[in-house]
Amino acid sequence: MTGPVTAEAAASQLVLSIFPGADLLGRGFEAEGFCVVRGPDLLWGSDVRRFHPPCGVFAGIIGGSPCQDFSRKRRAKPSGYGDEMIFHFARCVTEAGPDWFLMKNVPGVPDVAVDGYTVQRFNLNARECGVRQNRLRTFQFGSLDGKPLVIQREMLFGAVQPCCMASEGKSTMRRTFADFCELQGLPRDFDLPGLSIAAKYAAVGNGVPVTMARVMATAIHRRGVTAWTRLCVCECGRPVRRGQTLATPACRKRMQRRRDASGRNDAGGVTIPLFQ
Repeated sequence: MTGPVTAEAAASQLVLSIFPGADLLGRGFEAEGFCVVRGPDLLWGSDVRRFHPPCGVFAGIIGGSPCQDFSRKRRAKPSGYGDEMIFHFARCVTEAGPDWFLMKNVPGVPDVAVDGYTVQRFNLNARECGVRQNRLRTFQFGSLDGKPLVIQREMLFGAVQPCCMASEGKSTMRRTFADFCELQGLPRDFDLPGLSIAAKYAAVGNGVPVTMARVMATAIHRRGVTAWTRLCVCECGRPVRRGQTLATPACRKRMQRRRDASGRNDAGGVTIPLFQ
């Protein structure tokens, strides 16, 4: 029988979720034992631009900032809203002063730079987390202690279903909302009362699959154990054997792209120095 949870231990599990929406990312962290406090979101009538988190309360900050400006499928000129929201994510990190932060977005997102934090950037596919979707996302994990994440990847082989997109609710060929939610790791009876059917699909489709979020939460939980693991130099979070520096051929290509970019991120976007 375990003893009572100390205040210090409880505080180490307290996480602030920014841009939560339906908060699939936060739900994954909750499933792994974190206590998640949901911050402001336009979906629920509040705005991060007017939000100021308390300092010294949260162990971590998580969030998936709006990705439309950075999507490769975007046809219109970027609005600047995506950069603005990254700025406010980083501002909240600076004001709250957590031990770590995790931001999720698409591969085209600029780098996040917050003074005092070492940032590990890597791509992760939902299939590597056991999800039947070919859904690639970029994570940026920042920490005060500089300990990186070791990501446990288990590629799912075989047939996959079409990726859950925020726009599916507008299609006449859409899957049932229950099927859509299940593929994103939510209960089949999940609902968002008061929203239109298109808005429900958008809120769920914008989120990272819950199973994928749990992989990230587990990696953060285990940092103390895996801190001395030898990792790939491309920062993908894959362990390597003694004498190796790169885990896969894709890692080698990624490093070559970074060298070729010479100061630009691996997706071709310019790094935004948010805080000096």
